[in-house]
Amino acid sequence: MSARIIDLYSDTKTKPSPGMRKAMAEAEVGDEQKFEDPTTNRLRERVCALLGTEDAVFLPSGTMCNQIALRVHCRPGEEVICDRTAHIINSEGGGTSAHAGVMVRALEGPAGIFDGAMVEAAVRDPNSRYNPRSRLVVIEQTSNGGGGTVWPLATIQEVAAVARRHNLSLHMDGARLPNAWIASNLTPAAFAAPFDSLWIDFSKGLGAPVGGVLAGSRDFIREAWRFKQMMGGSLRQSGILTAAALYALDNNVERLREDHLNARRLAEGLAATPGIKLDLDRVQTNIIYFELTKPGWTAPKFVDACKARNVALGAFGAKRIRVVTHLDVNRADIDNAVKIIGEVLH
Repeated sequence: MSARIIDLYSDTKTKPSPGMRKAMAEAEVGDEQKFEDPTTNRLRERVCALLGTEDAVFLPSGTMCNQIALRVHCRPGEEVICDRTAHIINSEGGGTSAHAGVMVRALEGPAGIFDGAMVEAAVRDPNSRYNPRSRLVVIEQTSNGGGGTVWPLATIQEVAAVARRHNLSLHMDGARLPNAWIASNLTPAAFAAPFDSLWIDFSKGLGAPVGGVLAGSRDFIREAWRFKQMMGGSLRQSGILTAAALYALDNNVERLREDHLNARRLAEGLAATPGIKLDLDRVQTNIIYFELTKPGWTAPKFVDACKARNVALGAFGAKRIRVVTHLDVNRADIDNAVKIIGEVLH
């Protein structure tokens, strides 16, 4: 039997637990498209209660949540303001332009977080026929490219105030919103309040195999359903999938604290390892980025060397490595990973 792999590549690699699989197998189902799937309806209602929104729709992926939101909020040729590290720029296959036909104005905030003054400077002159029209501000909570950093509520409110003054809509890519509310001890509704739309992902740290829920006003969700149908995201007996999301909300939110503690322990161990440069101040949740400083090592070469020792990491650039803690990684795994990484670099 091969040795167990310590998988720090991503929190999307988690596998459904026996309890989650049981909930999926026993889910009460119906036709989602006719609003007859009771399990999916319960999930939609649960998310609305959490976020304080009027309505919500289950979607197969977080990328579809973002892409549909862009299509509802924007018209072709309009412009979206977001950070340069944003998922909608770097990880959605160019869908932002292909689906919504929008321009992107990328800001460079520290650790993936920009402020109101940066938005103010980015807004286009609405009276100029030469510029694309500014339409939407998107933030990503937490900021993946920033290292799992949490957008402070005060910063969100500042950005929202600028956006409102310029009649811009606001959308939250909430892929790791649960990590943010656990790390900050704020309610999800507090984070959600400034936004016209947002979503929660269940296939990252919450451990479900599929899906996210996009939320907003009734009018927004009515239009989102139209694009869900158009883009092939409408399902039938979706309760088999949404049962996993409900299980995740019941069992896997509070335990995100363990992931954050494990990430801090891992970061401290890596920071003390010769050949690694790491900013501990940026380690706020479950994501860590570090730079290789030892001569002769590239990120791909290092990832391959660690994989040979049963530690899975992610290469992001020539020298940059990302590691992510999640429910399939325990404290002993963290200590073993630090040991193995140190031996590889020795």
